[in-house]
Amino acid sequence: MFKKDKVFEKFEKRVWLSSPTMHGDELEYMKEAYTSNWMSTVGENINEVEKKVCDYTGSKYAVALSAGTAALHLAIKTAGINVYGMPKSGANVLDGKRVFCSDMTFAATVNPVVYEGGEPVFIDSEYDTWNMDPKALERAFEIYPDVKIVVAAHLYGTPGKIEELRKIIKAHNAVLVEDAAESLGATYKGKQTGTFGNYNILSFNGNKIITGSSGGCFLTDDKEAAKKVSKWSTQSREAASWYQHEEIGYNYRMSNVIAGVVRGQLPYLDEHIAKKRAIYERYKEGLKDLPLSMNPFDKENSNPNFWLSCLLIDSDAMCKQVRSENDTCYIREEGRTCPTEILEELAKINAECRPIWKPMHMQPIYRMNPFITKNGSGRAKTNAYISGENIDIGMDIFRRGLCLPSDIKMTEDEQARVIEVIRSCFG
Repeated sequence: MFKKDKVFEKFEKRVWLSSPTMHGDELEYMKEAYTSNWMSTVGENINEVEKKVCDYTGSKYAVALSAGTAALHLAIKTAGINVYGMPKSGANVLDGKRVFCSDMTFAATVNPVVYEGGEPVFIDSEYDTWNMDPKALERAFEIYPDVKIVVAAHLYGTPGKIEELRKIIKAHNAVLVEDAAESLGATYKGKQTGTFGNYNILSFNGNKIITGSSGGCFLTDDKEAAKKVSKWSTQSREAASWYQHEEIGYNYRMSNVIAGVVRGQLPYLDEHIAKKRAIYERYKEGLKDLPLSMNPFDKENSNPNFWLSCLLIDSDAMCKQVRSENDTCYIREEGRTCPTEILEELAKINAECRPIWKPMHMQPIYRMNPFITKNGSGRAKTNAYISGENIDIGMDIFRRGLCLPSDIKMTEDEQARVIEVIRSCFG
């Protein structure tokens, strides 16, 4: 029996998933860049961003770059040279080498591996944190023992099982590239994410917990690596009075204007985290008696930054839902719902939510790449959802999960109405 639609009043102003929250300091630092005429990729704002990021995270070195993706690219390049040595002139650093990558993440985590000629091998998620599964990683090393680089992301601001992953990576003499694009300010056993890997990255994209509208950082404790990345990011110019270039470089340095925004945002990071946590807790309380759970974390060892609050509908509370590459449909059922229905109902009241990241092994561009679950290769049978021992966990979370409005500027009354809409979907 179909549920009866309940009509909810539409918000006059859109309630966003996660939009920038500005404080005023940002404009002052941008003006400083303007009045001092340091409008390029050098200036005091950049220097201060690098210093303050190091002070906050505990990383020894930070290089401010144009985007988190740029930071990932140079982290991958650095890792490849560290492991395999400098390539021949004109050759890609990875040159067909495999790299283990988080499967359930944004494509920017993975694409830089391809930039450098590598082949991503996707490692399934685990239910405890939704991040890379250490058991699947161990299995991947059994299948591909020659792999020497692992790229691990912290999803939605929640630290993964980073110590377990590091132990496995170290045992196989591999290098960790830590993607902390979504997790700035999150800690694991008191240590900041973005400092566990050999080479690490942050993002200041427009929807992140603090923003520059764009921008990112490369973090490392390796002084020579930091110097190399800094050089590459400014077109690999040599120390000559003319433009001398002895290797390929990139236009990846952060603008001093963008750095002014980031500089103004950084003092408010802890405040943003506290507000994001409050949003998460209100969802958890408001939805606690429904057949769903919130995105999980290791309460004993980790403190997420709660960038996005997400839900996961219980399997037996899912109505029938089918997704194609670009579309989806579902059948309404009494007492059941699905991510698509909730997304559509929230859209009716002008509130933004989004599906969980579609796993990389399900993406058309990467569908032929290897994919490893904790029990072996997920390609052995099918790309479809697999039940029982060979469950594809990332696909299951994508199938049942949804990212909820998590904007710091969302009022408690607005969030209460979002919760009411979600509750009505279970009708």
